[in-house]
Amino acid sequence: ALEPLSVGLAIGVASALTGYLSHPRFYCSYVECCPSAGHGPNATALKAQLDAKLFGQHLAKDVVLKAVMGFRNNLSPKKPLTLSLHGWAGTGKNFLSQILAEHIHPAGLRSKFVHLFLATLHFPHNERIKLYKEQLQNWIRGNVSACPQSVFIFDEMDKMHPGLIDAIKPFLDYYEQVDGVSYRKAIFIFLSNAGGDLINKAALDFWTSGKRREEIKLKDLELMLSVGVFNNKNSGLWHSSLIDRNLIDYFVPFLPLEHKHVKMCVRAEMTARGYAVDEKVVQAVADEMTYFPKEQKIYSDKGCKTVQAKLDIHEDI
Repeated sequence: ALEPLSVGLAIGVASALTGYLSHPRFYCSYVECCPSAGHGPNATALKAQLDAKLFGQHLAKDVVLKAVMGFRNNLSPKKPLTLSLHGWAGTGKNFLSQILAEHIHPAGLRSKFVHLFLATLHFPHNERIKLYKEQLQNWIRGNVSACPQSVFIFDEMDKMHPGLIDAIKPFLDYYEQVDGVSYRKAIFIFLSNAGGDLINKAALDFWTSGKRREEIKLKDLELMLSVGVFNNKNSGLWHSSLIDRNLIDYFVPFLPLEHKHVKMCVRAEMTARGYAVDEKVVQAVADEMTYFPKEQKIYSDKGCKTVQAKLDIHEDI
């Protein structure tokens, strides 16, 4: 027979061990956990990464950094943070959203609390919009219930069927709860090429008038951008209640990239591959890109999107 003291000691050790293993700090070092209240991204680290990796986008960096840090530092936000990023392909919209996701949930796009929707993949059929709306609402409801700090990224908004995104309106509004669930600590990010032409024209107008691109302010573009995508049938936000009800907090413009920004992208890619930066290769890759307007050739028409593929050709160098 076991001595009472031995049994008691065994039970005590087992209880202590169980308590230690179940302690959130220990458990969350092995299993991804939803961040606790007040636990947010480090502003200094986020700014440093944006400065080092996102080129030519002073507006986007400034607006998103301030918006996200202000939102995460607010322990009682009145609504979810909703950002709509606009600009031509290759200007950094996806890149910024990935960096942001990684600073909120370290696993980034691999995190079970970060959800990426692609219009052409997840919502391909126009005749199934009613089903998509129900699935989207159920998916968001379930994931925010599991983690209030969930991040939802909607890519290819310009390919989204008109009216579909309005299904999430109740979750973005100023409600304390919807069916017992609070969505106020979630972040919603829309990525779209729509409005890119308007942004490019405004940037070119600044250049033509002799002003530096860094002089462009959000107020110079945001109203024009919101009205433009609201009236654009190919924006995914055409006549959307999200705009009509002012539920999108910021329309963030991504400016067209100049030759010097393309060269920055090439250098960053070479460094990421472990290469020594060769300025001859940098120049050669940047020169292979195509630029607009046709006469002045100021802006890359693909941003930095094809830099990786073009650098592959020069790997032997």
